Amino acid sequence: MEGHGNSNSPKEYSYTDQSVLSSSLSKYQYRLKQIDTDGSFKYSKIIEVEFGTIPTEYVLKQNFPNPFNPATVISYAISTNSFVSVKVYDLLGNLITTLVSRNQEAGIYKVSFTANELSNGVYFYRISANGFLSTKKMLLLK
Repeated sequence: MEGHGNSNSPKEYSYTDQSVLSSSLSKYQYRLKQIDTDGSFKYSKIIEVEFGTIPTEYVLKQNFPNPFNPATVISYAISTNSFVSVKVYDLLGNLITTLVSRNQEAGIYKVSFTANELSNGVYFYRISANGFLSTKKMLLLK
């Protein structure tokens, strides 16, 4: 990423690593490469970051983006190994699709939902896992 150039004041930078697998425990190593205007460069010390720590509770998060067109991502966390079901329903309660229906290890998960063939409107998604039930609303706007 482009730097701020010469400066006497502190600057902050951030980067989101899209390749991180959040559904399992993983360690990643990072370092920075600073390239000066004359082409010379230095590497920072390596830091190690652990992702995907085991959640302490069951959670169903709000889909993102919401409203969406035509795709969105639904995130959830399960604190123990469980049979997980994630389903999408229309406003009348009719089942549209089952996104997840399997045993999963404790962890954080993301599932994509694409609604190319659905009409505008309100839809609901619901998780069921080890006695945990939660439902959220999402809006499809084409």
